[in-house]
Amino acid sequence: MAYVWILMLVTALASARAGPVPTSKPVTTKRSCDFGRFNSLSPREVTAFRRAKDALEERLLLRDCNCSSRPFPRTRDLRQLQVWERPVALEAEVALTLKVLGNVTGSSLEAVLDQPLGTLHYIHLELQTCLSAQPAAGTRPRGHLHHWLHRLREAQKKESPECLLASVTFNLFHLLKKDLNCVAIGDQCI
Repeated sequence: MAYVWILMLVTALASARAGPVPTSKPVTTKRSCDFGRFNSLSPREVTAFRRAKDALEERLLLRDCNCSSRPFPRTRDLRQLQVWERPVALEAEVALTLKVLGNVTGSSLEAVLDQPLGTLHYIHLELQTCLSAQPAAGTRPRGHLHHWLHRLREAQKKESPECLLASVTFNLFHLLKKDLNCVAIGDQCI
């Protein structure tokens, strides 16, 4: 009888060690890329972004900057891109926005930018995680996406910090309201 108990105990331990019993559905570790939670920011976040934009615009009014190009032209619209390209373009926009706003100095501006930068860092992290989980559609971006990304890279090389700040500031709500929403609703953004 003791032999049977030992055999049952060994069998139970071996099966517990082997892991979960396989099911008919494969277990997937691929993370969902659901940006629906970014469809609309909370009123508190919108207020923080509005305060930051106002403070940045005030700073820009005090300085006379003559900018030659626009990294974010008015004719630009994420709907021009294929659905899978939109998060790539948005990630590049958010990365540039974070880089430019992260370089803003001045104690009053830094305090005003604290919450918006935190929100943008979170959005950027979510975009990066989503993009790293998706298979690459091609080796290099083409067409509109290539032009879009090239324009953002070139602006960082050619534009002064003040002109980049002006572009990012004036594009901030377009990024938050239109571009982020377009990526969030996916195929329905037409």
